[in-house]
This record gives sequence, structure tokens and C-alpha cells, in this order.
Amino acid sequence: MPRLEEIHANLLDRLQEAKEQGWLGEVAAIEASLAAAEQELAAMRDLATRHTTVHLGMPDFRSSAGRLDAEQ
Repeated sequence: MPRLEEIHANLLDRLQEAKEQGWLGEVAAIEASLAAAEQELAAMRDLATRHTTVHLGMPDFRSSAGRLDAEQ
């Protein structure tokens, strides 16, 4: 996600430059790329908020291996 945010910021800079230079074809292409980057960033942010890591712990197999009494 950090790389895509960097690309998004760069696209904003290029868009402003293209508008200042009057490069209408470039403006349209950059706007399309910018829209795609924004859509991808939104999807990544949504996915990041929905999925969280759950610590399940390590299973203790000592009792099933018959070693519980020997270690205590």
C-alpha cells in the first residue's frame, strides 16, 4: 500500500504538470490512471479494516503425548 500511495502522489503531480502544459491527451490518461489508483487504494484500505490477525496461541501437545506428568 505505501508504494501505491507514492504512485498516487506522483500521479497528482504529473496531472498538475500536464494541465499547466496544456497536454490534454496526457491529462485524460493520467486522470484514468489516478482513478484506478484511488480505487485500488480504497479496496486495500477496506480489506485492511476487515481482516485482522487473530493470535491463536501455540497448542500444547504434552498432555496428548503423555509427557505432562513427567515434566511436573
